[in-house]
Amino acid sequence: MEYALLQAVFLPLLLSPLVYYLGRKVGPNAATWFSFGILLYCTILIIVAALNGTYEEHYPWTELFGEFGFLLDGLAAPFAIIIYVLATILALYSKPYMVHKFKENFHELYQSKTGGGSAGQTTAIVESSALTEYVNKQSGIYFALFLVFSMGMLGTVLATNLIEFYIFFEVMLVPAFFLIAFWGDGPRRRIALMFFLWTHVGAVILLLGFLTIGLSIGSFDFADIKESEIPSDVVLLAAVAILIGLGVKLAAFMFHIWLPYAHASAPTPISALLSPAMIGIGAYAIFRLIIEFLPGQYEVLAIWIHIWGLATMFYGGAMALMQDDIKRMFAYSSISQMGYLLFGIGSFSVLGLAGAEMMYVTHGLGKGLLFMTAGVLILQVGSRKISQLGGLAGKMPITAVCAVIGALTIMGIPPTSGFMGEWTLFYGALETALEEGSTLRAVAFGLGLVATVLTMAYILWMLKRVFFGKLPENLSDVKDGSWYMLAPMMVLAGFTIVVGIYPDIFFNKIIPYMSGVLGG
Repeated sequence: MEYALLQAVFLPLLLSPLVYYLGRKVGPNAATWFSFGILLYCTILIIVAALNGTYEEHYPWTELFGEFGFLLDGLAAPFAIIIYVLATILALYSKPYMVHKFKENFHELYQSKTGGGSAGQTTAIVESSALTEYVNKQSGIYFALFLVFSMGMLGTVLATNLIEFYIFFEVMLVPAFFLIAFWGDGPRRRIALMFFLWTHVGAVILLLGFLTIGLSIGSFDFADIKESEIPSDVVLLAAVAILIGLGVKLAAFMFHIWLPYAHASAPTPISALLSPAMIGIGAYAIFRLIIEFLPGQYEVLAIWIHIWGLATMFYGGAMALMQDDIKRMFAYSSISQMGYLLFGIGSFSVLGLAGAEMMYVTHGLGKGLLFMTAGVLILQVGSRKISQLGGLAGKMPITAVCAVIGALTIMGIPPTSGFMGEWTLFYGALETALEEGSTLRAVAFGLGLVATVLTMAYILWMLKRVFFGKLPENLSDVKDGSWYMLAPMMVLAGFTIVVGIYPDIFFNKIIPYMSGVLGG
């Protein structure tokens, strides 16, 4: 399929001005469905290319940086598929949520300009052409930024050049910043700035590692990177710089400060992309840049990555258990889940690495469902405080079922994809501990199992308080959300069960790749 990856990456960018025009001139329906169509077409391109095995495209660029290309192999394919599947369904999910958000913002602007007004005046404004014009304009801007954000993530995982990788890595930060600053909750501009500063500083540290490698070997192309050609006195520094830069992206322990604020403040459809898709790209980069290109340094650093992952699992899980704001709880849960990825990456085994990548897939599906559940609750109930909810399963049965499936996925319970990810990850970690006879790795394995209990605790506690128990009197009229929101959730719920029953959909690509990079 000629130019499949080039189309998948650049069509959303090139068509984003048209989406803005459609939103502004026609309305949110046109912007929603056109964005959905673009992303669906690009998703199909990615899946078809992945079915044909390893697929590459290369294009002339500049002698200064090397070649511009895209690679879809056993490592990149699961990441790329999950990113665009989530982006595609969230384009539909966004419509009712964001239109509601635009109307809220309009009322805030009106109140600030007029110094308040009676209910009658507010109702008149709602029905005015000014509101329609405002919603249309905001829809155009939102969906244009949404498409650019999606393409930035995809370009990052398909890149075949260090500078190309860095450009896409930075591109996805810019629309994310504006999406939070324009439509986030709370002090959104301050939180957006915090998000941008933290992630940009991480990206600059990452760039220092890239420059060290590229200038040492005289090329930035992935195909030319050989650890043996990098001076021994700088190769460890380059590896550590890359790990720190990616640790910020992963929101790993010590570099996690920005995530609970950004993910809790972002509009929920964007939280459902930031958390399941974007932060996990840091794990992809560790696979590609450390394990594949710097295997000697990976062998040295693996045990430290393992312990770092364990600390992240416990910290994120403990903090999630203490939250009353449901989005903030899911944000801390994402920190914990990134700890699972680091734990698997540090296992130094084929199955541990395969389980870590499968955990990205399963986190994308499960956490996507949970954040989408939070969005339905915010829209239909008007509250994100867990203590103010209860007994909603009877009022919102479809949302409740999807939330339970998402919860089972995050907890690693069969038949969801979470079970296959966790089982494989811990199997690999135990295998390495036994083969090396390492007491430290054996203890880490045991503590990792304890961390799964912590995960189950905060997830089950959330389900009990939100969907079961006594229904508060003020919620007696609550009902399920729009089909724009429910249908995407049902698709995602079905996907996690299918992957749980047929994990070879992804394992057939992941395991051969991991076996190759470890020389197995």
